[in-house]
Amino acid sequence: MAIPKLTEQSIAEALKYIDEHGVPWQNESTVYELVVNGKKYPPKYVVGVANHFANGEEISTQGYNAVEAKSFFESRGYTIEVKQEKYEITVTADSVVSTDDRFTMDYLDAGDNYKPIDAYFVKNGSETIRRNRNKGELKISNQTLPRLALQVFEKEISSLSDEDKKNFPVCQYSPDREVIRGIFPTEAEFRKYKNSMELSVYKRENGPQFVIYSWNVFSTLVFVRECLKRFGNPGDKFVLVYRDKTEQELNQNKTEQAVVEDVTKTTEQSNNSYSKLLLESKNIIFRGAPGTGKSYLAKSIAADIISNGYTDKYGDLTDEQRQQVEFVQFHPSYDYSDFVEGLRPKMNDDGSMGFELQDGIFKKFVDKARKNFEDSQKSKELRDQEVSAKAVMTNFFSNIEFGVDQFKTIKGNAFTITNVDDRHIFISIPGNDNVDKLSLNIEEVQRMLESGATFEKITDITNFFGKQFATQGYSYDFAIYKAIKETESSVAKTNTAPEELKKYIFIIDEINRGEISKILGELFFSIDPGYRGKEGMVATQYSNMHANPDEKFYIPENVYIIGTMNDIDRSVDTFDFAMRRRFRFVEIRAEDTQEMLESLENEDLKNEAVKRMDSLNAAIFEVDDLNENYQIGASYFLKLKHLGFDELWTDYLKPLLQDYVRGLYDESGIMKKFANAYGYEEPNKGIEDESIHD
Repeated sequence: MAIPKLTEQSIAEALKYIDEHGVPWQNESTVYELVVNGKKYPPKYVVGVANHFANGEEISTQGYNAVEAKSFFESRGYTIEVKQEKYEITVTADSVVSTDDRFTMDYLDAGDNYKPIDAYFVKNGSETIRRNRNKGELKISNQTLPRLALQVFEKEISSLSDEDKKNFPVCQYSPDREVIRGIFPTEAEFRKYKNSMELSVYKRENGPQFVIYSWNVFSTLVFVRECLKRFGNPGDKFVLVYRDKTEQELNQNKTEQAVVEDVTKTTEQSNNSYSKLLLESKNIIFRGAPGTGKSYLAKSIAADIISNGYTDKYGDLTDEQRQQVEFVQFHPSYDYSDFVEGLRPKMNDDGSMGFELQDGIFKKFVDKARKNFEDSQKSKELRDQEVSAKAVMTNFFSNIEFGVDQFKTIKGNAFTITNVDDRHIFISIPGNDNVDKLSLNIEEVQRMLESGATFEKITDITNFFGKQFATQGYSYDFAIYKAIKETESSVAKTNTAPEELKKYIFIIDEINRGEISKILGELFFSIDPGYRGKEGMVATQYSNMHANPDEKFYIPENVYIIGTMNDIDRSVDTFDFAMRRRFRFVEIRAEDTQEMLESLENEDLKNEAVKRMDSLNAAIFEVDDLNENYQIGASYFLKLKHLGFDELWTDYLKPLLQDYVRGLYDESGIMKKFANAYGYEEPNKGIEDESIHD
């Protein structure tokens, strides 16, 4: 995200404009306040107005967030204060008054920006009554206040005529919009009036329940006041305590809505019944007998979801779509450095060996998904600005001669750029006796270019990144930034298409065979479906070695994880219980994946395979010490593409079944039953002996 180019004059003009015209309710600050000459302003709105004066744009706060607006002003020496105020709305029969000066009954939509903290009823100016919560009901929510009103006046409301209930006023967001009315006995009746999920249900011990419209924290203030008008006594009042939502809470609402819409669309288009289970649960483990096609099913689901129901064959996916799927198999020696990050050997320029921090397969995959998720939430203008900044950088590095072209810091120290990769800008400083080589974080330079901010001295960079002291690299960052800016006009502005939100599916085969705690480490927390997104941010074990040590890792909402495990594997008994509650376990039985035998492409062969498989599995199930977890899966029968039925038995199925029955009573008798059920006939030993004798 990026702040537009602003001047001090445009900021001054913005503050003057706001002094004269005020701040629209929807643009009021929720977390930060810009303090200038004792007056307080919302930083995001100031940027929007200043952009209007500086660049002629319409006043808008799209394209950057509150944190970036805060950092922008702090980098220029302005004072920013963090808001942590609580407000109270007092509702009586005659008025609705808030301690927050921004509140008005003429714009109740603003309730979307606030979170309730408490709600209670004061009877006759003395007795305090709180909500008697039902089992499972949240302690405080947007529905607490209306439910409390229904609780206090339950008898009076139940005695109303059907017509009065139907016309009871509940909400009017603004004077120019219609009044939402009605107290309904069921959700079905409510939806006949308003087909919406925006409702509150009050459950009564005796008689029908009450259902009314309810959405944000302010949407039922009209209803509560009407209750006091009709049924209250002098001194009665309701009190609602609330606060501004944090930036994270506001963004979370937007994110959740986007994810729900995307998942709903994909669910409707998918053809695999298991796809819906994964989309609902985020994490799934397919468990069952060996050979039941769990890995095959995992890839089939991935293809179905990624292609939006176009195909369920992984091989049919395009190269680009395959980037959204990753497959790994756990084993006893697999560890954190393989999966998340760790130190790996590296050959230095001088031929010596060293170590560098490298991302593991899961972290690389998540970074791709996270970039897609974040980009999909950005405006087109912001995407254009970011892509343009990257194009300017690419153009600059493509037109310099590494190790030859010289650049200078503010203090006149000469250096050359020797190489560039995805993460670093490598420089050589021949005149420095202490450190003659340095690697800079390329992301820092890119963020400076994307921000649109003006950097005139090193302290501007320090403030921009929220650091107390400048690092050695900032002097070189500043010099490279200035050099790149000088070439900016030679690169055409980029016009990008909106980023489509994609789904990324990570498949872990044999998930139970790895030592989970050793592999995942602190990711136990982030992998939980309830902590997708920034709410599940954690510092990884090597975070102190990152270019930005304050960087946190999280798994975005568009990542889905499929694990597979064999129920009869001995490692199942030691599978971590912390993982069990983070995954939905789905049993795959032998008959569930028989459709994979379609690939035999011979109807008679396929039917014979299914017949023998079902007969053998029925015989296995009849053995007292075995169960369905020991049945034979369809993947074994795919070998019929190259083998006959007898070879499949002698070389694959018989050795496996002998392992199953070893130590059981009458092993040979059980194996004969299995062979008969399968349809295998032992060669005539008499004939064999005679041929040997001859």
